Amino acid sequence: MKASQFLISTLKEAPTDAEVVSHKLMMRAGMIKKLGAGIYNYMPMGLRVIRKVEAIVREEMNRAGAVELTMPLIQPAELWQETGRFDKMGPELLRIKDRHERDYVVQPTSEEVVTDIARQEIKSYKQLPKNLYQIQTKFRDERRPRFGLMRGREFIMKDAYSFDRDQVSAKASYQVMAKAYRRIFDRFGLTYRAVAADSGAIGGDLSEEFQVIAATGEDAIVYCPTSDYAANMEKAEALAPVAPRASAQAAMEKVATPGKSTCEDVAALLGVALNTTVKSLVLATDEKDEHGVVKKTQVWLLLLRGDHDMNEVKVGKLPGLAEFRFATVGEIEEHFGCKPGYLGPIGLKQPLKIVADRDVTVMADWICGANEEGFHIRGVNWGRDLPEPDMVADLRNVVEGDASPDGKGVLAIERGIEVGHVFYLGTKYSKAMNATFLDVNGKPQFMEMGCYGIGITRLPAAAIEQNHDDKGIIWPDALAPFTVVLCPINPDRFPDVKAAADKLYEELLSAGVDVILDDRNERPGAMFADWELIGVPHRVNIGDRGLKEGVVEYQHRRESAATSVPVAEIASLLLGRLKA
Repeated sequence: MKASQFLISTLKEAPTDAEVVSHKLMMRAGMIKKLGAGIYNYMPMGLRVIRKVEAIVREEMNRAGAVELTMPLIQPAELWQETGRFDKMGPELLRIKDRHERDYVVQPTSEEVVTDIARQEIKSYKQLPKNLYQIQTKFRDERRPRFGLMRGREFIMKDAYSFDRDQVSAKASYQVMAKAYRRIFDRFGLTYRAVAADSGAIGGDLSEEFQVIAATGEDAIVYCPTSDYAANMEKAEALAPVAPRASAQAAMEKVATPGKSTCEDVAALLGVALNTTVKSLVLATDEKDEHGVVKKTQVWLLLLRGDHDMNEVKVGKLPGLAEFRFATVGEIEEHFGCKPGYLGPIGLKQPLKIVADRDVTVMADWICGANEEGFHIRGVNWGRDLPEPDMVADLRNVVEGDASPDGKGVLAIERGIEVGHVFYLGTKYSKAMNATFLDVNGKPQFMEMGCYGIGITRLPAAAIEQNHDDKGIIWPDALAPFTVVLCPINPDRFPDVKAAADKLYEELLSAGVDVILDDRNERPGAMFADWELIGVPHRVNIGDRGLKEGVVEYQHRRESAATSVPVAEIASLLLGRLKA
């Protein structure tokens, strides 16, 4: 490709609404162009990156035995009504009507459609297993689309769905995909972690997220540097303390804490460590009748150490708390006789259920709210001052230095961007849609399913968050829009420069190198700035002075200076670097 034939549209400044690095650089490098909120044109430079992502994904999916198809972007509502997701999914599901007032959805995923295909096409156990995948546009009506391709509304996703005759074979299919995903992310040349993830309402342990490591990532990734343990924050278990509860030493005492409504403020006022305080979180669960009217409400008091944070996923899995909500101010005042900020388990006005985090149950002489504005209680002890809690559980997010659940070290935390997810579904969709096959005994069985996603358009953004500097993007070879750029200096003035650039260009093309020749006759500074912004990993500068000495300049995007290379050796040097 020659630059004069391509569409290169770089910007010196990023649009004011671009918040994160990837969004700014993709806009400045002319890779995407905003059309509406969360909706982007993939410009030629950006589309080349997306096509390279797709090619690697497609090769590895085919290698793993998956079969490609394409399902419609617009899908009949009837299928979504069969699984109940037409009503259950919130406003993220874009619902539309045609001219006949029939309901449709714009697909955010395709479990319903692919299950409909399977129930029509797969009749016998002899046809299983099957894994069907597509690389297709999706739409989710995000409330606040932002961060460019990191959290857009329209995006491209690879979604695959496996169908098996039983759990054993379904889990084998899951493992095939998990291995394929590792090959895919290895080939991208990115630093990533595969972490255990929560399986949500479906349950089970077979769910992994693939996270690209980046300081700007939205997700906290927990791992053990001395073992293979890795999980996302929702999944990572905080082990029960090994040490037993200490004996009470202090007398219980009410202390004035005017205007101090947080554990941090109270600890600072009293001159104690934050981990000697206990925070009170008040939740509620509603029991409803068949019409959805609330019949009864249960209020819960959760106690966590002052330096710990509640993990809502863990709490939602506790008995009775599956559909919890935070209590209203009215409910809090009814049960505690006090407004939030000074709450505690002693002196309650109404009975409620107390759930204590494991770490809180081994505390002695702790500090909590006194249920009176401007006051707290210190010297509180289980058994002496209040009964043991109704339930003890892991309620919190882990923190750095916690013991690893595998017993092989301590936990560390880093930030990541989720770009892939593999998930064992079981029969969630096949039962809802009556997708069965005849087993070897001639009896119908529900198909066991798995689903496997990769954010095709999110991945380049994640790659940029991980690989950039103050000049622009630094693409890994596998994802770069072009792998090599040739920059002739003033070719109109020096015919030998133009001839040398053309000769090298043809030689690299013949060798199958993805090369672009910048024949725009730009000034060297402007030309170099464009390619550093765009992030092409290998650049060759060809100038008249160097040619007279028999050399050209080679510079990798990560290097701070160019290296002189004999003209006769530059092609072999590039080919060697591209194979490395």
